[in-house]
Amino acid sequence: MSFLKQILGDMKNEVSGLIMYSCCCPSFSEIFGYTACRQLSQMFLAVLFFHSSEYVLVAAIHGRSSVNLSSLLISKAYVFAMMFALLEYVVEIALFPGLKEYWWVSNLGLVMVIIGEITRKLAIVTAGQAFTHLIKVNHEEQHNLITHGVYRFVRHPSYTGFLIWSVGTQIMLCNPISTIGFAIVVWRFFSQRIPYEEFFLRQFFGSEYVEYALKTPSGVPFVK
Repeated sequence: MSFLKQILGDMKNEVSGLIMYSCCCPSFSEIFGYTACRQLSQMFLAVLFFHSSEYVLVAAIHGRSSVNLSSLLISKAYVFAMMFALLEYVVEIALFPGLKEYWWVSNLGLVMVIIGEITRKLAIVTAGQAFTHLIKVNHEEQHNLITHGVYRFVRHPSYTGFLIWSVGTQIMLCNPISTIGFAIVVWRFFSQRIPYEEFFLRQFFGSEYVEYALKTPSGVPFVK
């Protein structure tokens, strides 16, 4: 938990400092005004809520000792990606401020963030004890095949939610480079993870999972 607080705290300080400086410095306010204050605030709140709520839910289900940075999808690569996204935003709003004024694009990203957040949290709550951040290679008693609720529509709704959420954060910032980058990197991660995870699921649940997989999409585009 202390590592999570440290990373989120660092991101908060950087974003908050940028927002305060942009809003309070008269010579900077023409570039970093209302648009930057709103979009960066939404970005920070989205990240803060995503990871804090993730921790609370999973800790409540499995206990605090079962949650760490790697299981919460917070890694050096993830932090680097978020920092790159912020750098892209600052550079683009300084050089191409009109790019950030497409509010219909930004609002679309905000809607995606909300949909992705809800989808992922529904997946966690619905699965309960069966939900784990780390892939299980051994079948445990509480690891049941979940096919109801949001799992009726996709096999991996938590991955679906994270993909929508992560790409949505960049659309919300009107970051074209990071939007493409996040979509490719997150999709690639899940396209490799899903076959590996489902290898064990087929071992655990046999024909029951095979039948479920045949009639239910994975939830990640172009991944069967």
